[in-house]
Amino acid sequence: MLIKSLASSSLGNCYLINDGNSSLLIECGILLKEIRQKGVDLTALAGCLISHEHKDHSKAAKSIIKYTNIYTSAGTLKHLELGVYSYRASAVTAGKKFKVGSFDVIPFATQHDADEPLGFLIYSRFSKEQLLFATDTYYIHNQFKKLDYIMIECNFDEDLLKANIENDLVSPVVAKRLFSSHFELKNVKQFLKATDLSRTKAIYLMHLSDGSSNAESFKREIMELTGVPVYVCGK
Repeated sequence: MLIKSLASSSLGNCYLINDGNSSLLIECGILLKEIRQKGVDLTALAGCLISHEHKDHSKAAKSIIKYTNIYTSAGTLKHLELGVYSYRASAVTAGKKFKVGSFDVIPFATQHDADEPLGFLIYSRFSKEQLLFATDTYYIHNQFKKLDYIMIECNFDEDLLKANIENDLVSPVVAKRLFSSHFELKNVKQFLKATDLSRTKAIYLMHLSDGSSNAESFKREIMELTGVPVYVCGK
């Protein structure tokens, strides 16, 4: 399965996967022209999955839906204001499988300050590979097996964040929100320890904080923990 990060930060998130048969966009939190500039053939997309309504994940929804169908929760749809193209949006439910192109997708609930946020377990009927996508959540209740690829948020390191608070670089209000809505490094490690990685080919770390993360350190620590190749998704 081909996995491409088009954007991955608090400014915007957008990812493309292709199993050799279908292309699927996950998130559309950057402008449509930027998505085009990064080489995405909008007319070839099987669909677009959106985890939640925050603009850094859904900014281009009104434009993307003119080219392909959108799949997200009913809670998220209430905020997207898709207008006349709303008929091309499907409300999906945690735990209920649906098909997009050659992919089977099972949404699952995540923990974030949004209206019914979701993560996605994606299985390709073509390549017989399975991918987990989870972002903007401080915890994942579900357990998963037979994952070939893991795309997971690793937003901040608690020690770096506390240092930034002490140095007045991050306000206590912002820090409190991060702790209750985003995945911290130690929590990511705990999740990976509890996950079956026996067939995992690669782990992709997403949505790193600008000031409270260290990409090289995160990559090294996760590789040492799991023994799996780790990639940090670029901005």
